[in-house]
Amino acid sequence: MKQISKNRKIAGWLFLLMAIGLFCIQMGYFILRAKYDVEYADNRIFYLLNILIVIFMGMVLFLLLSVTKKWKIIITSIIVMIVVLQGGLLVSHSSKIKHVVSISPDFRHVNVIKENRVLGLATYYRTYFGIFARPKEELPYNTKGAFKVKWLEKDIAAVTYLTPDRELHQYIGTYGDRNGGYSYSYVGPSIQGKWGWENGRVISAPEGIAIDYNGEMESYGWENIVQFGTIAVVLMENNQAKWTIALNENFKSNSNEPAPPTGEISLYKVTMDENEPIKLEFLTTN
Repeated sequence: MKQISKNRKIAGWLFLLMAIGLFCIQMGYFILRAKYDVEYADNRIFYLLNILIVIFMGMVLFLLLSVTKKWKIIITSIIVMIVVLQGGLLVSHSSKIKHVVSISPDFRHVNVIKENRVLGLATYYRTYFGIFARPKEELPYNTKGAFKVKWLEKDIAAVTYLTPDRELHQYIGTYGDRNGGYSYSYVGPSIQGKWGWENGRVISAPEGIAIDYNGEMESYGWENIVQFGTIAVVLMENNQAKWTIALNENFKSNSNEPAPPTGEISLYKVTMDENEPIKLEFLTTN
């Protein structure tokens, strides 16, 4: 019998450890899914891990055992069949579920939305430990077509999408807070006053929020302003999203002090075209 070299043994044991590790992840996934309705952030991970486990176990057999040519052919054939099967299931699943996965600029947060392509229903997920996620809520409108994700800050992701009727909407994923997050706060009162940049202003007043953009004034009452978390709002007009206002990381409301708010806010026009948020600085309380 041919003696197995030391390097082959080391490689074989490494592949075995990796296969066991991935198998434990899969078992943990089944337990979490049954108990807490947890899924992979991207469902395709399940099939990819199955493929890797099979390939790694095949490498273990070839490296740690003296396998005859006949058994090599049999083992290779089995591995190929399983890989093809899992690959087919992955493609089939992808045709039914659309994954919108975006990582924040600082790699600390993952924005996850899964769309049922048949029903046109999209669900927003909160992630845990990077690869796991739980459904939080459905997007309020049916979806159709592409999604555009823009990180307005390291903890604010704006997801723009269209409905089957071509209405424009936006969902904001928020992963942080401002002012220490000691209590729930409302964006409108936090930014009360005038904020400006070279081409316009944002005015937050008791009756709502107004935007002066290139000389054109638009006003939004509180009934047309939707808040996400405690750090972003979307301004609506005729049942469509028009603007998003987000509190930047350096923002401080100073709500418990006589001093005006400090830092910056961002104004983001809702469009499927590529665009950048506009940063505004505080001007005056009047």
